[in-house]
Order: sequence, then C-alpha cells, then structure tokens
Amino acid sequence: MPQPDLTFTPAGPALAPRYRPATARPARPARPANPYLRLFSHPGTRAFTAGNLIARLPMGMFGVSAVIMIAAAYDSYALAGAVTAANLAVGSVTGPLIARLVDRYGQARIAVPATAHAVLGHLVLLLCVHERTPVWALFLTTAVTATAPNTGGMSRARWAHLFRGDPDALHTANAFEQAADELCFMLGPVLATVLCSALFPEAGTLTAGLLFLSGVLVFAAQRSTEPPVAPRTTAGSPLRAPGTVSLLAVFLATGAVFGSMEVVALAYVDGPVAGPVLALQAAGSCAAGLLYGRARRTARLRTCLAAMTVLMAMPLLAASTGSLLALAGGLLVAGMATAPTMVTGMGVIQRLVPAAQLNEGMALAVTALLAGVAAGSAGGGWAADHAPFASFGFLLPVTAAAVALLLCTATGAGRRTQESA
Repeated sequence: MPQPDLTFTPAGPALAPRYRPATARPARPARPANPYLRLFSHPGTRAFTAGNLIARLPMGMFGVSAVIMIAAAYDSYALAGAVTAANLAVGSVTGPLIARLVDRYGQARIAVPATAHAVLGHLVLLLCVHERTPVWALFLTTAVTATAPNTGGMSRARWAHLFRGDPDALHTANAFEQAADELCFMLGPVLATVLCSALFPEAGTLTAGLLFLSGVLVFAAQRSTEPPVAPRTTAGSPLRAPGTVSLLAVFLATGAVFGSMEVVALAYVDGPVAGPVLALQAAGSCAAGLLYGRARRTARLRTCLAAMTVLMAMPLLAASTGSLLALAGGLLVAGMATAPTMVTGMGVIQRLVPAAQLNEGMALAVTALLAGVAAGSAGGGWAADHAPFASFGFLLPVTAAAVALLLCTATGAGRRTQESA
C-alpha cells in the first residue's frame, strides 16, 4: 500500500495537499485574415496550384497558335477557323468522357496519359501543317488532340475535397480558380502571338505542348491533395440530377455572351489594338473574381445574371459614342460581371452533382459554355457583317445575358441548392 505524502507544518506533520496539475491547452493557430492566405496555408495547395496554372496557360495558346500556324502554311483563315472549330466540337464529346474516367479511376491515372495523347496529337498536327498535307489530314489529326483533361475542373475538385465542410473557404477557392482562368485566357493568346511572330509559326504550339505536359505532371504528382476515388455509382449521368439540365441551359446562354462579345468587339476595333482592348474585359473579370472571393456571402445566380445583363449594356453605350477609349472602359466594366457569375454557377454545380461525379458534372458545364461560345461567335460574325450601324453587334451580348437571366428565373436553376447552402 503506497505511503501518503507528508509535509511539516507548525502544528506537526500533516498530509500534503494534492494538486491536479493544470493541463495546458494547445494554442489554436491564428487564422489568416486574408482568405487567400488561408487557402494556401493548407499543406499541398501551393504545389498543385502551381502545376495547374502551368498546365492551364496553354489552354489560351493552342487555338491561337493553330490559327496562326495553319493560316501561314495554307494562306486561309477560313481553313484555320474550321480546324479549330472541329477540335472544339470533338472536345465537347470527349471532355465529359475523360472527366468520367477521372472520377472513376483518379486524377493522376487518367490525366497524365490523356495529356500525353493530346500533346502528341498537337505535334502530329504541327508536322502535318509543316509538310502541307491534304486538308482532310488536319481535321483528322485535330480530333486526336481532343483528349486534354479539364485541368480547371480537377483543381476545383481538389478544393471541394479539401474544404468540403467549409463553404466560405470553398467560395474563395472557386473565386481564385475563376480569376486564374481569366488570367490564363488573357495572357495565353498574347504569349502565343509573340512566339509565333518573333520565332516561327510553330513556336506557339511547341511551347504550349511543353507547358501543358509539364504542368500536368507537376499537378498529378501532388497525391496528398488528390480526391479519393469514389465508389462506383449507379446514378447514371449527372444530367439525371434534378436541376442539372436547366442549369446547363443557363450556361449555354452565358457562353453566348462571351462568344458574341469577343467577335463583335474585334470587328468593331479592327486593328492591332483590338487584342489589348478586348483583354480589358478579362482583366475586369479577374479583378472582380478576386474581390468576390473575399466576400463572406455568395450571391444568388439570378442576381449575378441580372448584374451581367445590366453591365453588358456598357459596351453598347460606349460603342455608340464612337470613342475607342470609352469602349475600352465599357469592356472593363462589363467584365466585372463575368467572374462572379461563373463562380456562383460552378458552386451550384458542386452542390448539385454527386461527389462521385463531380469532374464529369463540371466538364458538362464547360461543354455547355463552349457550345454557347461557338453559337455566340457565329452570331457575332453574322452581326458584324450585316450590321445596320456600327454598334449593332453589341446588342447580342446584352440579349444573350437577358436570355440566361430569363432561363434562370423561369426554371429556378440553382435555387434549391442555394437556399439549402
């Protein structure tokens, strides 16, 4: 039997008082005040973001590089445009299929071979153009390049996995991803044009292929942040999820806003400053996306579309004045509606689609956007050729934005998920 502890007091020996040592609570690390610093304080996020940005920059380079390369060899912009359109059409079919494989087998196992296949296709297309092969070979080869994985969607899937219990952080991550999209599609065409003009017509495609493969390899190597492969689901296509089809219709109309604005702005300016002027729209979207990511609340999709409809009227009003400087300011202001709308829309997709089909769901959203861009580009080209007055073409983006707003209001796209979030 253990002996009791004794202590000596003036009255004689007595039992020593027993004290329970206080257990020191570990200090909680202070959360960074800046929400973006909070994102990148999470282990592994900086590495996969760096790789993804390297891989995403070529997405704004391949199309422009192909147009310059083919037009230089065949002296036909019509052929160059048709070949890139064919690539877009095939990609709208293969994109969701590649994303479904990513959901089923994991990002690293699918993204690396799919990227290698796509880059090989671009190199074969380069050789075909250099050797001036028959036109049919260009269309056949460009279909081979359409296996490129949706790197932006895979990055968003990682954020959704890391912050699945933190909607504020996920909102900031989605805003960052949209700003990154705008930055890459703003810098990519400029870089491709400089390379093809300063070096040789194939330089843009070669550089884009090297960056794409390198970036995907770095991204795929970050296994600690890769979402685990979800069990196979019997739910079928994400299109069966309630509200998905109506939301994709909204994305289709939204894509028409972007496609028509690009063409009518280029046709209106028609000169060497057309690219920098149009880039102001992407700059406005990038800035608005970063600011939107700092907000603590997410706006409703319907509210974002309403703001887009109003702001898309700014280039129309500016073009009516005949001032190029006013148009540049109008495009900058109009671009500020883009990122918040896309961030909110992608957030709705993430909540609407089952986790096991997240990559496929976002690929379907991108496909709807690209289809809208193609339709808007065609409409913008027709408007530019048949315009009764100079600013007529700028009516198309406003109309497309209004259609997206009407579709969202009539179908209630995203309403259920936003109210429950």
